[in-house]
Amino acid sequence: MLNDNFSALVLFAFVTSVTPGPNNLMLLASGANFGFRASIPHLLGISSGALILLTSVGLGLAELFTQWPWAEIAMKWVGAGYMIYLAWRMASASPPDASAARAQHPMRYIGAFAFQWVNPKLWLMALSVYSVYVPSAGGFSLVLGVAVLFSLINLPTISVWALGGSKLRHLLTERRRVRVFNLAMAALLLATLWPMLR
Repeated sequence: MLNDNFSALVLFAFVTSVTPGPNNLMLLASGANFGFRASIPHLLGISSGALILLTSVGLGLAELFTQWPWAEIAMKWVGAGYMIYLAWRMASASPPDASAARAQHPMRYIGAFAFQWVNPKLWLMALSVYSVYVPSAGGFSLVLGVAVLFSLINLPTISVWALGGSKLRHLLTERRRVRVFNLAMAALLLATLWPMLR
């Protein structure tokens, strides 16, 4: 049923996964601060959270926003609040060699998974997929297939951001550089809120 749209859908999945957004900026910062290996639970949380959200939207979850418009507004503000909290944590992160009392840790799997439910970029992507590329009468197997396709494209593309961050670690050996980098990443993360809240 996707024969006509398959290549366009793959391109859409790649572009939306690889371009800057909350997930990728946090992965860049995580890779730089903690290394690629420590960021793997964060990566897996994003990918599996996106899989479940895409499946849920394809099965009709977005219809709740039609019935209860306040739920969409509430979700946006909860997402904005959580992103502000994450930006604050990012901005205040200690260098990797900081004392154990102050040392930060990378986002864990469950935190990354849960964040997908309030991630404005992912919601916009999911709604676009099922309104533009996927037939409405596709059924469960098509919805699940599309969600799995997205996850297979998403995981390697977001991994590039964490890997890129880990390659910056050798430049972040001084406390001042780490501070500037983390502040810049926090500012960029906050900037991603603008399209959602305007």
